[in-house]
Amino acid sequence: MANTRSTRRNDFDEDDVRIRPSRRGSRPRTRTRPKHEDAETGRVLTVDRGRYTCLVDEDTRREHEVTAMKARELGRKGVVIGDRVAIVGDVSGDKGALARIVRVEERRSVLRRTADDDDPYERIIVANADQLAIVTALADPEPRPRLIDRCLVAAYDAGMQPLLVLTKADLVPPESLLELYGALGVPYVVTRGGDAYDDWDLDPIRAQLAGLTTVFVGHSGVGKTTLVNALVPERQRATGHVNVVTGRGRHTTTSALTLRLPPYGEDRESGWVVDTPGVRSFGLNHVDLGRIIHAFPDLEPGTADCPRNCSHDEPDCALDAWVADGHADPARLASLRRLLATREQAEGD
Repeated sequence: MANTRSTRRNDFDEDDVRIRPSRRGSRPRTRTRPKHEDAETGRVLTVDRGRYTCLVDEDTRREHEVTAMKARELGRKGVVIGDRVAIVGDVSGDKGALARIVRVEERRSVLRRTADDDDPYERIIVANADQLAIVTALADPEPRPRLIDRCLVAAYDAGMQPLLVLTKADLVPPESLLELYGALGVPYVVTRGGDAYDDWDLDPIRAQLAGLTTVFVGHSGVGKTTLVNALVPERQRATGHVNVVTGRGRHTTTSALTLRLPPYGEDRESGWVVDTPGVRSFGLNHVDLGRIIHAFPDLEPGTADCPRNCSHDEPDCALDAWVADGHADPARLASLRRLLATREQAEGD
C-alpha cells in the first residue's frame, strides 16, 4: 500500500499544479514605453501641489486650460512653469477632468537660482523664457544693486535678455542707479509706482514685452505684482505693503503664474509675463561664470590670448591689453569684472 502511494507522488507533473492567475495579468514587463504620438501639446502656466495647469490648442479657437499630473514614467524629471509638454488622457478641460503629462520637450532656456551660494540644490524658476525683467523700487524699499547684479548674472547664464524695470520714480529720480548700469547697455523702463495705476503710462514697458515671454523677478515690496496687475487688469493678484519698521515687503505672491498680455503695437503682438514670488536672495552656486563673457560680444574676442582657466580678473588676463588697444570701453570691462565678482560677495557688500 505504501509503495502505491509513493508511486502516485512521483507521477505528478506541472499539469497537476494549480496556478493562481495574477490580478495584473501575465503580460511580461518591458522597458519599451509608448511614444504617445497622439498626445496634445501644451504650455505649463502654473504649478500647485503636484497639479499643473496647461494651455492646449494655443492661439486657436479651441484654446483652453487643462489640469494635469505628471505621469509615473517621467520618474524624477521635473516639470516647471514654461515647459512645453505632451499631454494625454482627458484634455477636455471640464471640471474634475485630469490629464497626464507624459513628455517634456527640450528647453531652449532655463532660469535657475539657489537659496544661497553654498546651496548645491538649484531651483528652476521658469523654462523657455526670453527675457528677465528685474523689478527694482527706487525707494520704499531701497534699491539693492547687488541683487540686481546677481539677477543679471543669472540672466546671462540662462541666455536671456535682461530688462531693468525701475518703479516708484515719483519718490526718487532714477539717474543715479542708471549710471551704475550704463556701461552694461541693459535696456530699462521707469514707472511711477504706487497703487493707483490707472493713469500710468504703460506704453514703454508694453513695447519691451510684446512678442516675448518675460519673467518678473524682484525683492518683495518693489511693486512687481502691482505692475503685473496694471498690465493684465483682468487677472488681479493680491498686493502688499512695505513694513515701515524693517523696510521690507511682505510676501503676497506665493506662487508663480503665467499670464497672457494684451496685444500691443502696430503688429498687435501679444506676449506672456510670469509673475514670481518676491525673493530675498538669489544664489549663484549653479552658475558657470565662464559663460558670462558671452554676454559681452565686444570683450569676448579679447579672451583668445587669456591663460587657461582665466578668471578675467587677474594680472595675466588678456582683456586689459584688449581694452588698452581701444577695442572696447574700459567701463565695459569694469562692469564685467563686477558681475564676475558677484558670487564671491554678499548681497549687502
